[in-house]
Amino acid sequence: MGEYTVLALAAPVAVIALELLVLRTGLLRQVRYWITIAIVFAFMVPVDGWLTKPEGTVVHYDPAAKSGIRAPWNIPVEDFGFGFAMITMTLLMWLWWQRRDHHAGPPPPRRRAPRTTRTAHEGDSSEMSHA
Repeated sequence: MGEYTVLALAAPVAVIALELLVLRTGLLRQVRYWITIAIVFAFMVPVDGWLTKPEGTVVHYDPAAKSGIRAPWNIPVEDFGFGFAMITMTLLMWLWWQRRDHHAGPPPPRRRAPRTTRTAHEGDSSEMSHA
């Protein structure tokens, strides 16, 4: 088994373990996440298939580094593991940082510019200085 295959198997496992043991965002339980993954793969298949087609290959892989298993349109199956891990990790980090910022509390209040004294014709007479 080549290193590309080993890493393509390890990456999704590592990302899922990170979610379940450390981050705990709940992303993997959300239907919208799985819909997102389906959409990503729906666009990935034709693009990756075109890039890795046998005739006129744009992206070349070392045959010793991968399993040799190719599924739809000649895509190395390892690409699906890396795609899953990359998209999932990005979304997990987004949610984790968002939650982290939310738990940090509200931002400190902004300093206001000093107020100027208004004249009687500008509004509230209670702020006028009486001489």
